Amino acid sequence: MLIFRPELLTKNLFMRKSYRYFVAWLIAGIISIAAYAQNITITGTVHNVSTKETVPAVSVFIKETNQGTYTDDKGNFKITVNKLPVTLVFSSVGFANKEISVASSSLGDVDLTTATTLGQEIVVAATRTPQRILESPVSIERMSTRDIRNLAVPSYYDAIANLKGVDLTTSSLTFRTPSTRGFNGSGNLRFNQLIDGIDNQAPGLNFAVGSIVGPTSLDVDNMELLQGASSALYGSGGMNGTLLINSKDPFKYQGFSYEIKQGMMHVDGRERPISPYYDWSLRWSKKIGERFAFKLSTQMLSANDWQAQDYRDIQRNNVFSSIKAGDRQSDPNYDGVNVFGDEVSTSMSAFAQAVESQVPAPVIQLINNLIAAGYSYTQIASALAGNPATAPAAPALPFVYGINQNYFGNQNVSRTGYEEKYIVDYNAYNLKLNGGVSYKITDNIEASILAYWGTGSTVYTGADRYAIKNLKMGQYKAEVKGKNWFLRAYTVQENSGDAYTATTAAIYIDRAWKSDKNWFQTYVGTYSALIATASYTPIQAHEAARAAADAGRYLPGTDQFNTAFQNAKNISIGQGGAKFFDRTDMYHYEGQLNLTPYIKFAETTVGASFRDFHLNSHGTIFADTAGPISIHEVGAYLQLQRWFIDEHLKLTLSGRYDKNENFNGRFTPRATALVKVAKDNNFRISYQQAYRFPSTQDQYINLLTGGVNRLIGMAQVFRTYFQFDTKPAKTAESIVAYRNSVGAGAPNPALLVNATYPDLKPERMSSYEIGYRGLVTNRFLFDAYVYFSKYEDFIARVAVGRGQSASTNPLVEFTELASPFTTSNYSFVVNSPTTVKGIGWGVSGDYQCGSGFHVSANVSGDRLENIPAGLITFFNTPKVRYNIGLSNDKLSKNVGFNIVWRWQDELLWEGTFGTGTIPSYGTLDAQISLKITNTKGQFKLGASNFLNKYYRSAFGNPEVGGIYYISYGYNLQ
Repeated sequence: MLIFRPELLTKNLFMRKSYRYFVAWLIAGIISIAAYAQNITITGTVHNVSTKETVPAVSVFIKETNQGTYTDDKGNFKITVNKLPVTLVFSSVGFANKEISVASSSLGDVDLTTATTLGQEIVVAATRTPQRILESPVSIERMSTRDIRNLAVPSYYDAIANLKGVDLTTSSLTFRTPSTRGFNGSGNLRFNQLIDGIDNQAPGLNFAVGSIVGPTSLDVDNMELLQGASSALYGSGGMNGTLLINSKDPFKYQGFSYEIKQGMMHVDGRERPISPYYDWSLRWSKKIGERFAFKLSTQMLSANDWQAQDYRDIQRNNVFSSIKAGDRQSDPNYDGVNVFGDEVSTSMSAFAQAVESQVPAPVIQLINNLIAAGYSYTQIASALAGNPATAPAAPALPFVYGINQNYFGNQNVSRTGYEEKYIVDYNAYNLKLNGGVSYKITDNIEASILAYWGTGSTVYTGADRYAIKNLKMGQYKAEVKGKNWFLRAYTVQENSGDAYTATTAAIYIDRAWKSDKNWFQTYVGTYSALIATASYTPIQAHEAARAAADAGRYLPGTDQFNTAFQNAKNISIGQGGAKFFDRTDMYHYEGQLNLTPYIKFAETTVGASFRDFHLNSHGTIFADTAGPISIHEVGAYLQLQRWFIDEHLKLTLSGRYDKNENFNGRFTPRATALVKVAKDNNFRISYQQAYRFPSTQDQYINLLTGGVNRLIGMAQVFRTYFQFDTKPAKTAESIVAYRNSVGAGAPNPALLVNATYPDLKPERMSSYEIGYRGLVTNRFLFDAYVYFSKYEDFIARVAVGRGQSASTNPLVEFTELASPFTTSNYSFVVNSPTTVKGIGWGVSGDYQCGSGFHVSANVSGDRLENIPAGLITFFNTPKVRYNIGLSNDKLSKNVGFNIVWRWQDELLWEGTFGTGTIPSYGTLDAQISLKITNTKGQFKLGASNFLNKYYRSAFGNPEVGGIYYISYGYNLQ
C-alpha cells in the first residue's frame, strides 16, 4: 500500500534544492578559479644589458606554445597565462634568445645580451615557408629592420641597389626600378615586386610603383630578394627575380613614430638653382587588449626633380634608334634624345614630289623646258607669275626646280622641338596614406585588413618619356591566416590622373601653331629658292629655311605656348592630344596550406590563385573603346621538401601550373638540393624554369604615339582589328627601300614586302645554379653563386606601315606609301625566334670586426653568350658591379655611421626610347647618426651621391646628382 508522507517530499525537495545550490556553487567556484587562473598577468620590461636602454618589438612567447606578445615602444610587456610557473622565451634580432622560468606575476627587468645574427635571419621568400637564410636552397638576400634604420640613402627603395646582383634604374627622383640578372628597364616585366603579398605592378601602365605606393619608410619591417627564376612559386613575371617588401606587424611594433627629413638638391646649380628636399613621415600603432591592433602611417615627399638633358642627336630606325653625330645647327634632321616634337620628320625630296604631283603636267613640262633652255630661277618665276594660266602654279616652282636640279638628294628634315624641361613637370611629390587593422580570432588565427594609397607626380621612361602627373593608386587587402595556412584577397585600383606623353604634347603644340604640311612646305620651298637664287651653302640655306618655317613659333613661357600645352594635356591621345586615361583594376584571390602536419613523409605546401584584370582606358591606351576588357588568370602550385642523411641533404621539388585565357597553360618546375658540408655551411644546387605571360599592354595596347605612329598589341587581336589579314601592311625596311627608289626617280613597288603577324606566346627560360653560403667563422659570412640561363620566345616589337586609306588599289597604296604623311605606322609585339643564353656570378662577404664595426662587400656580373649579329636583346646590364660598405651603429654610446661605395661598369643600353652607351660610374652614400640621451630621438646627417658626381643609369633618363639631408626621428624602431 502506497502511503503518502509529506515530510519525505519536503526532505526530497530540500535535498534537490540543496543539490542544485551545491552544483551552482561548485560551477561558480570552478569558473572563479578558472577566471582567476586566466587572469594571471605577467609584466616586465626588457633592456639591452650593455646600454640599459629599453628594447621595443621583442618577441615574448610561452615556451612550446603559440601564445605570446611583444614589448611596446617603451620595452614593456604583459602576457596573460593560465597558471604558474611558465617559461617565457625572449627573442629579438641582434640579441641572444633568453628563457626565463616565471613563478610570479611581476617579472621586473629582463636583460638581453647582444649577439651576432649572421646567417641566422629567417626568410620566407625562397620556399614560401620560414627557414634560416643559411638553409635557403636558392640565392636570396635580406635587408632587416636594423639595416633599414641605418641606411645612408634617403629612401629604403634606393638601398635595394646595395644588395648583391642588383641594378637600379632611375627614371626620376620618385621612380626607380630594381632588377637582377639582366634585362633592366624602367618597367621590368621579368621581375616581380610583392608588398605584403600584393603585386606592386600597375595593372594598366605596366610598371611597378614601389617607390610611389606601399609602406612608408617607418613601416617597412624587412625586404627579401630572390635573384633568378621564381615562377615555380610566384607565377608569371618571376623570370629574373622577385622582391618581397614586408611591413611592420601592429602587434609587434607599437607606439608613435615620426621622422622629419630635410635637405638640398642641385647644390652646384648645374641643372637648376639649389632647391629644397622634404621627406616627412609618421606612424602610429597600438595594441588594444590582447586581440586587436591597428596602425596608421603617412609620408610626404616633395622636391625639384633631376632634369633629363641629353641633347645628343639620335637616328630613328623603326622601333629602335641609336646615337649619331650632329646637333640642331649641323643636322637638318636633328632629333635630340630629350627634345620632343622633332620626331616629326620627312624626306625633302618626297615632300617636293608630293607637291609636284599636284601641279598640272603641262606646267611641270614648261618649267623643265625653261630650265633646259638656260633660264634662271628668277626668270622662270617671273614668267610663271606673268602668265595668268600658270600663275597659280608659281608657288610650286621651288619644289619642281629643286627636283630638277637635285637639290634635295636623300636629305630628311625635322620640325624644331622643345627641350624636355619645358614639357615635363619636374615638381616631384609623393603622398602615401596607409592603414591596417588586425584581430586575433584565436592564438593561431588572425584576420587583417590592409590599405595602401598613394599619389604623386613622377617621370617614367618607356617608348617615350611619360609625365606621370597626379597618379593615384590604391592597394587593398583582406587576409585570414593560421599557423599553417592563409587566405587572402586584394585589389589594385589604378588612376592615371593627369598623365601625358612628352612627345605627343610637343607635337600638339607645334601643330597647334602650324600644320606639318605648311611647315615643311615653307622649309623645303625656302631652302630650294635660296640655293637657286643666292650664294648660300646647304648648311646656310637650312638655317635660313628653318628660321622662315619657325617664324612666329610658340616659345616656352608665352601665353600661346602655355595655352597650347594645357590643351595638349587636356585632350586624349586618341583625339590628337597627349593625355592618356587609365582606370584599370586588378582583383586577386589566393590561398596556401602547409600539409606537413598531415603528410609525414615530406614538408608539403600547396597553393592556388585567381586573378582578374579589368582594362579601362576609354580607348586611350587599350583597344577598349567598346568597354572594359577582362583578362583571367588561374594558377596552382605544389612543393615538397625533405631532409635526408641525418639532415645533411635537403631536397625540394616545386611545380606550378598557370593559365591565362589568351594563351596556353604553362607548367614551371623547380628542383633544388641543399648539402650541409659542416655546421652552418651549405652548398645549394638548383634547376628552375620560369615564364611570363605577355603584359596587358603586350596583349591589348592601341596607343597613338604621335602623328600616324601607333603601338599595338598581339596579332591574335589586331590582325583582324586593323584588317591586316585582308589589307596587309608592309615591313618598315621595305618601305624605306621603296621610298629611296622614289627619291631616286625610279619608283620600284616590287621592293615592298608584306608583313606577317604570328600569334604571340609567353616568354620562357630555364636556369641552372650552384651556390654556397656559410659561416667561415662566427663573424664572417660568405656567399657565392654562378648560374647559366637560356631564354626563349623573347617578346619584342616589329614596325610595319600601310597607306593611310588602307586601300587595296595598288596605285593608291603605292602613292600613299611614298610619303610619310600618307602612311600609317604600326609597331606590334612578336616573339623572337632566337634563343639567348646568359651566364652570371656573384660573391659577397659580411664581416663583424668587433666593437660594432661591420664590413660588407659584394661583386657580381652578368652577360649574354653567343648573341647573333643584329639581335636586339634589351639586356642592359653591366658586366661587373660591386658594393663596399663600412658601418657601426654603436661607434660610441650614441653615435653611429654608415658608408657605402657603389660602382658599375659601362653598358650598352637598348630600348624603344633609344640605344646608346651608359658610362661606368661610382657613387658614395654616407650618414652619421646621433641618439639623444634619455630620449627616443635621433639626428642623422647624410647624403646620397655624396661626391655629387652625376651619373645616368639608363638611356634617356636624367643624370642623378647628390641629395644632402639632415633628419630627426623619434621612436625609430
